[in-house]
Amino acid sequence: MANHYTYRVEWSTHTGQYMARCMEITGLLVSAPTAPEAVARMEAAVDEHLRGMEEAFGGDPPTPLTEHNYSGRFMVRTSRALHARLMVEAAEQGVSLNQWVAQKLADRKPNLDW
Repeated sequence: MANHYTYRVEWSTHTGQYMARCMEITGLLVSAPTAPEAVARMEAAVDEHLRGMEEAFGGDPPTPLTEHNYSGRFMVRTSRALHARLMVEAAEQGVSLNQWVAQKLADRKPNLDW
C-alpha cells in the first residue's frame, strides 16, 4: 500500500536509536538503528494501521499534509509591544510587516529585491 504521509525522524539519546513518527497519525512511533530503517518501519506501521482502521471502521484514512489545499493565509495574535517591535524591524529592513514576519518564520534574511 503506497501512502504519501509526512514522516519525521529524530535521534533519541534516551533509546540510542532513531525514532520515527507519522505527522498525520497520532500515537504511532517506531525506532531503528538507522534513519532510513526507521522510516521504512514507520511506513510499514502506517500501512498496517490504515488496514486495521479500514477493517474496523471502514472510514477514510487521514489526508496527507501535502495534499491539503493551503490558502497561504493565517492570523497571528500578539501583544501590542511585539506588534510595535515587528513594525519597527520591518521598517528598518524596508519591507512590509507581512514580508518581515514571513521571512522570520522561514528563518532567513529579507530579500530586498522582491
